[in-house]
Amino acid sequence: MDDFYAEGDLVAVLTTQPLDRPLDYRAPEGGCWQGGFVEVPLGPRRVLGVVWGPGQGDYDLSRIRAVHRVLDAVPMRAELRSFLARAGDYTLTPLSAMLRLATRAPGLGEAPSMRRIYRLGEGEPDRMTDARRRVLEVLRDMGGLALTLGELAETAGVTTSVVKGLTKSGAVREEDAPRDTPFPRLDPDYGGKDLTGDQQTAATALREGVASGRYGTTLLKGVTGSGKTEVYLEAVAECLAQGRQALVLLPEIALTSEFLTRVEARFGAKPAEWHSGVTVTERRRVWKMVSGGGAELVVGARSALFLPFRDLGLIVVDEEHDTSYKQEEGVLYNARDMAVLRASINGAQVVLASATPSLESWANADAGKYRRLDLTARFGEAVMPEMRALDMRAEDLPGNRWISPSLQAAVRLRLERGEQAMLFINRRGYAPVTVCRACGHQIGCSQCDARMVEHRFLQRLVCHQCGETIPKPSACPDCAAEDKLAAVGPGVERLAEEAQTLFPDARLSVLSSDLFGSARALKEAIETIAAGGADIIIGTQLVAKGHNFPLLTLVGVIDSDLGLQGSDLRAAERTFQLMRQVAGRAGRAEKRGTALMQTFQPEHPVIRAILSGDEEGFWKAEAGERMAAGMPPYGRLAGVILSSTEVQEVFDLGNAMARQDAPLRRIGAQVYGPAPAPIARVRGRHRARLLVKAPKGVALQPALAEWTAQFRLKGSLRLAIDIDPQSFF
Repeated sequence: MDDFYAEGDLVAVLTTQPLDRPLDYRAPEGGCWQGGFVEVPLGPRRVLGVVWGPGQGDYDLSRIRAVHRVLDAVPMRAELRSFLARAGDYTLTPLSAMLRLATRAPGLGEAPSMRRIYRLGEGEPDRMTDARRRVLEVLRDMGGLALTLGELAETAGVTTSVVKGLTKSGAVREEDAPRDTPFPRLDPDYGGKDLTGDQQTAATALREGVASGRYGTTLLKGVTGSGKTEVYLEAVAECLAQGRQALVLLPEIALTSEFLTRVEARFGAKPAEWHSGVTVTERRRVWKMVSGGGAELVVGARSALFLPFRDLGLIVVDEEHDTSYKQEEGVLYNARDMAVLRASINGAQVVLASATPSLESWANADAGKYRRLDLTARFGEAVMPEMRALDMRAEDLPGNRWISPSLQAAVRLRLERGEQAMLFINRRGYAPVTVCRACGHQIGCSQCDARMVEHRFLQRLVCHQCGETIPKPSACPDCAAEDKLAAVGPGVERLAEEAQTLFPDARLSVLSSDLFGSARALKEAIETIAAGGADIIIGTQLVAKGHNFPLLTLVGVIDSDLGLQGSDLRAAERTFQLMRQVAGRAGRAEKRGTALMQTFQPEHPVIRAILSGDEEGFWKAEAGERMAAGMPPYGRLAGVILSSTEVQEVFDLGNAMARQDAPLRRIGAQVYGPAPAPIARVRGRHRARLLVKAPKGVALQPALAEWTAQFRLKGSLRLAIDIDPQSFF
């Protein structure tokens, strides 16, 4: 049981402010518990904090102020406080920043109250307008969930008077409801499906793990379409039957809608959602209900890992290899690794699900740290697609075209049969570079050392580093030549333009994350495609992630070689994963699919491994290379990112750090750099990187902390440490 502090006792309060330690306060009238959420005075302001333990008493006792009030929230449990502290130690992140991750819900201290909400009504509006139609569509899409007046108006893109008008006709119902209500109970026995032999064996093993009440991590590796979701939902069912809570992490909001439908079919009700598309009101409700036990299952993005679960018994990381689980700004953490840490503290099970696991997870299973369960066959009648390379050196293709004659013929065949084809390219926008044919100038971002990408649908140039956009110019900004700007290289929009020219009667749908203003619009597009509303799908990485298009029988990969360029440590691994995942979209129903990969390097080992399907051979070869080089997961890496508005400051500090590396040499670590980051300027700040390489098993974090503590950051200098970096930008 956590300690209770009586009125006047000294307590240490950790706040969400950027301070390096908890501060001492006196417990308020009525006292407070350890872990209690409190509001405390800090200078002239009042800020949110958590009672972290007894006060230190190393400050003038006469000047110590009292806690202003204890908030009406369940105190933070010891396991979550331990998780935040250990995650902070691992990632070298201040505790205050970790606490901010765990308190991302507004109005935590507000007492339970009523609010006015709006639902779909029974009546019909006296007249229909576009604005009214949008309001009603939003309410239908919410599936019975209620919205406040402001949320409904904002989501629909209308004024509040439009909503008020609809309430008068009864088309929208206005009612008062408690601000935070429990989520519907989920029934673990409601809708279980008949499983295949492979699936049943894996589901039984996962259920037994959850029933044990002990920590364990399982790699659930199954070919695309093998029914991994149905298997791990059995683990969720066992968790619910045990009276514990479950968390399922998904890599993309776009996947949430289809997954919620499957959860409802399995358990009779929808779970709680936690991601950037959730309204502020719903976010507060989820946070409160999770802490009080009013939410049994949460489906969310990586930040859901920091919710205050009452009794977390299972964490599923779906598509565990996905790079979006690594947060690259602010607190730099990998949700896959943090899920394992949190489960180990909670006595919970972790399921890492993927058709193409990360090498880290494969190596942990290979070493016996994780249990491994394999699903080797597709569910039902579906079989794995046939995979072939198209050698672009033998294709007669004009210089400004990217769809080869062989791929064109294959697409035409699918169109004649009434089937769907997908063309995949791993580049957003229309073209990656806009160049002046008069002077050779390439249009770059004014804030970054990055080329601006043409987005023809928007008629703008966009920087994919900082988001800066400018109207597409008619004249070269360097030499002022008119009508000389040319788009170089293919992007998804340009590919769509080419496909429309080649297949004028086909219905095209472009799936790219930057073409949809909301998760709802993206969900609608995906549902339309799945129902047969498109003949050709043009897509970027977004299409590789878990979508099920029953009519899709052909996938054509335009740029199979793109990921093999450069010096990225994980280039081979990521290309292998992406190509296998994209190919896995084909033939998920009764008709066998085909995946055609356009490549200029058909003899490349990665391309050969993708085509042969020898996944274990690929992982063993990749593991052997990494082991020989002492690279992750058989060694440790840490990235140090230095930035400043002054380029000289960055390199002066970087060179000083490279010279004064004694704390790192003592543990056998080496420092490389400083070197300009691949994109050396972002948002007006110059960037340089150092890379620290260390043997596996050494105490890297304390050595890094001792090393960086030698240097004082002045002016605009900033230093960030990225433990286990996934990218090197």
